[in-house]
Amino acid sequence: MKKIFRNRTVLGIACIVLSLIICFGLTPLFSRIVSEKVYVIQVTGDIQRGELITSNKVKRVEVGGYNLPASVIKNESNIIGKYARADLHAGDYILSTKVSESPLVHYEYLTGFDGAQRAISVSVKSLAAGLSGKLEAGDIVSVLATDFGDLRETITPEELKYVEVLAVTASNGLDTNEYEKDAKRIESDKELPATITLKVSDAQAKRLAEMEAKGKIHMVFVFRGDRENSLKFLDEQNRILDEDDSYEMEDAELPEVTEDLNQVIEVENANEMEEVLDDTE
Repeated sequence: MKKIFRNRTVLGIACIVLSLIICFGLTPLFSRIVSEKVYVIQVTGDIQRGELITSNKVKRVEVGGYNLPASVIKNESNIIGKYARADLHAGDYILSTKVSESPLVHYEYLTGFDGAQRAISVSVKSLAAGLSGKLEAGDIVSVLATDFGDLRETITPEELKYVEVLAVTASNGLDTNEYEKDAKRIESDKELPATITLKVSDAQAKRLAEMEAKGKIHMVFVFRGDRENSLKFLDEQNRILDEDDSYEMEDAELPEVTEDLNQVIEVENANEMEEVLDDTE
């Protein structure tokens, strides 16, 4: 076998066969994939966030299908009459994640709550505490507090390990994204964050209120990216909260057991006293 591979003639033939396979097999297949054409919807005129999408602002064009996102919209019927969830510019392809069936409302992030979630704003008491104004809606952060309580300690509660940012707001009440969508507002007018609004549970909201009253809250950046990966952090936080609830349930049963034991002891003591009185008589 070794002699065969050392034979230059055999190696030459093998190289020729391999090159033929690449030239007449793989290369045409790759070229066909790259040259495959599909129709997609393209923006012909700028569309503002929240604007109704009409037929005069989009068109159907033929483009190369290679490496196109799976969520790109290919039919006009899936886009006309819907609303833009983000600013769209001429030449953009439209993704399904950038359109909405219903009109957008002001502070849309406060809609869709089912009663189990809460929204709470905490003060940014220094530039560093709010990550120097770098946070955006959708970011995942951890929340800690310094100078907390009488001992002035630093605490990092497990129930606030992964929390979603809903909005970052300046002292004038404008969210950071409102500066971005107002073309007339110059960057120098942009104010530093004064509060950060977080999406939390009832228990988390109470903990945050306590931390703000007794200490100085700081935001620690964890993740910024696609929604699928963000949900992994939030699911992990929900698991931690569920475990905390189970511990609280166990602790809540202890007083009842103690109370029952006290009642038993009281009854036994009363019986002993009756026996003593009977013996005395």
